Amino acid sequence: MKIVAKTDAGKVRKSNQDSYAAGELPNGVAWAVVCDGMGGSAGGNIASSTAVKMISEQITSGYREGMSTLSIENILVTAITNANISIFDMSRANEELKGMGTTVVAAIIANNVVYIAHAGDSRAYLVSEDGIKQITKDHSVVQAMVETGELTPEQAKIHPRKNLITRALGVNEDIKIDFCEQVFSNDNVLLMCTDGLTNYVEADDIYNITSSGKYYEFADKLVELANNNGGGDNITVVVVAN
Repeated sequence: MKIVAKTDAGKVRKSNQDSYAAGELPNGVAWAVVCDGMGGSAGGNIASSTAVKMISEQITSGYREGMSTLSIENILVTAITNANISIFDMSRANEELKGMGTTVVAAIIANNVVYIAHAGDSRAYLVSEDGIKQITKDHSVVQAMVETGELTPEQAKIHPRKNLITRALGVNEDIKIDFCEQVFSNDNVLLMCTDGLTNYVEADDIYNITSSGKYYEFADKLVELANNNGGGDNITVVVVAN
């Protein structure tokens, strides 16, 4: 597995509330976590960094070779659930942190399968010779409107409420977490990112960059393109190439 990552404040925001971590485990297993914090500069930073730290620790300490899909799902969902409770409790205990929260997308790649758990609008994409496919589904107001036919996907991209999410860690005591799995073949690329990338870079452009074969350039080029296109938000990109 080959992993590259980059995070950047962008051209508008004074602070970077995104956090990420990624790494490898024995026998070619890879993992990654990406979070996009919200709730003021202090709150957003604390929420995203707390989530990344807790989830990373639970993945690296809990994963064992030969685990079933159900066991891997349990690791990811339990880790995210525990992070949600911690962030929620912190926000209630400190008035300055009230209302903080974070999105999350977390993945484990093992035995040519990628397992993903997520909440919010940070995304995971699979890039293959067939093109680019969004694996996750946004938990957002506009995505719900697209699903009911109120908006087209094109209208959703420019809707004034496109940044309103319907799920985030730390907002409520309970959190609903989506889980999915996808075959991860040779030459496939997993891209995980915050909306600072996807709001400024089209999927076709992501595909063109991540299908070039020069995996070590992927994160730098994607962040650079997002900034060139406006850079109106924090940008985080984690790429795992098989």
